[in-house]
Amino acid sequence: MMERRDKTNYYLDLAETVSKRGTCLRRRYGAVIVKNDEVISTGYVGAPRGRKNCTDMGYCIRAEMNIPRGERYELCRSVHAEANAIISASRDKMIDATMYLTGLEADGSYVSNSCCCSMCKRMVINAGIREVVIRDDENNYRVIPVIDWIENDESVSGTRGY
Repeated sequence: MMERRDKTNYYLDLAETVSKRGTCLRRRYGAVIVKNDEVISTGYVGAPRGRKNCTDMGYCIRAEMNIPRGERYELCRSVHAEANAIISASRDKMIDATMYLTGLEADGSYVSNSCCCSMCKRMVINAGIREVVIRDDENNYRVIPVIDWIENDESVSGTRGY
């Protein structure tokens, strides 16, 4: 008998597939927004439409400057997966939705202790998304209630990175 994939990992698998369109040389993220078992929107990491991607240029300025993940995103050429998914959806459909997020390193391994950056957290909050499910490995994930990001505002304490 065939084993059926649980629904959470199904949506995380979709996010992983979406991530494969990413053009970042460091990490590839995919995001899928789901409400009432319907995919509302998807997004992956890539330069704004019409601009060259890091994969086209062959280098990443943040990597060349040894900037740690979670910091100095104003130097990044890309729009993050979460932002691209939010941009592509209407807010009324995102209210109380779930965002599924998968991040892969350049070598194909899962990003350790992955999370949204501070800018994406703010967009997720304003989009009205209820929770973010983040993949840790092929079968394990964390569920983060967005209310936690509202109540525990890292920008007040000056926390950097993730």
